[in-house]
Amino acid sequence: MSPPPFNIVLVEPDIPQNTGSIARLCGATDSVLHLIRPLGFSTDDKYLKRAGLDYWQFITIKYWDSFEQFLTAQAEIKLFFFTTKIKRAYTEAHFSPGDFLIFGKETKGLPEETLQLYHDRCYTLPMANPNIRSLNLAMTAGIVLYEALRQNGE
Repeated sequence: MSPPPFNIVLVEPDIPQNTGSIARLCGATDSVLHLIRPLGFSTDDKYLKRAGLDYWQFITIKYWDSFEQFLTAQAEIKLFFFTTKIKRAYTEAHFSPGDFLIFGKETKGLPEETLQLYHDRCYTLPMANPNIRSLNLAMTAGIVLYEALRQNGE
C-alpha cells in the first residue's frame, strides 16, 4: 500500500461539523486525518457523522493523546503549521506527499509556544478584509490541501 498523499492534523478541534467536513475532504483525497485529543465533542456526535455523510468507511483517522506525542513521532521537515498570527502565505510553502498540514483549535488556534518553536514552518491564508479574523477551519484545510495536491501534480 502506498503512503497517503498528505495528512491533515486537527489539534483539539471543538466543532464537530468542521471535523466531519474535513474527514470527508480526507476521504476524497486519500489523505489521513489525525485528531489530537482532547476533542471538544464525542466521535459519536450526530453533527460529526452528518457532516461526513456516509463516507466514514473510506476515511483513515488516527488519534493522538496529546500534541506533544504527535510532534515527537514526526520528522520536523514534514510539518506545516497554519495560523492567522503570521504573514507568510501558504503559497510560499513547498509541499511533498506525506507532509502533515497542522491546524489549531477553532477558538484558540495553535499554542503560542508551538508557533514560536516552529516559526519558520508557519503559514497563513491572506485575507483582504482586516475585519475578518479568520476563515472557517474546514475551508482553510481544503484550500491548503488542494494547494499541496496542485503542487504535486494532482
